[in-house]
Amino acid sequence: MNGIQVLVRLPIEQMRRDRRKGLRTGAFISGYEGSPLGGYDIALQRVQRLLDQHNIHFVPGVNEDLAATAVMGSQIHQLLPETNVDGVVGIWYGKGPGVDRSGDVLRHANLAGTGKHCGALAVAGDDHVSKSSTIPHQSELSFYNFAIPTLAAGSPQEILDYGLYGIAMSRFSGAWTGLKLADRRL
Repeated sequence: MNGIQVLVRLPIEQMRRDRRKGLRTGAFISGYEGSPLGGYDIALQRVQRLLDQHNIHFVPGVNEDLAATAVMGSQIHQLLPETNVDGVVGIWYGKGPGVDRSGDVLRHANLAGTGKHCGALAVAGDDHVSKSSTIPHQSELSFYNFAIPTLAAGSPQEILDYGLYGIAMSRFSGAWTGLKLADRRL
């Protein structure tokens, strides 16, 4: 599997884990289709039937800010008068410069926290040599400034493992977790 395929598998694996624990959870994914995570949106749309079976909703973002705001909203589902899930796993994705662009939303989302049985993962696709972006980028520093702990995956297996760890960290702490992916890992 390549990195994009693993990112598609990640919320499915989390939903399966939650079902085994007796939790009725859902997942909400939104982000920006730009490089180097280009193709994630297409890969998600290709398996729509599988996503539906696992209560995973994908809504592409017009830009990084709106996508991050939507994922932030998924973390407050318990404020709704009626809900059919115990929690929502939110996954935001964007390219490195989009992390900076969405800084205000990510900072506020992290400070607002996550709901019970929720969890939020911010996936940043970094392009250190500007192969597919207009500027080189390194997301760890931005995530640090937003007080978002960050995991850096070095292989497709680590993308899955660290993604699941990141969701678990977010659930435990109530904070968002970052997952940095370098262009060559996808």
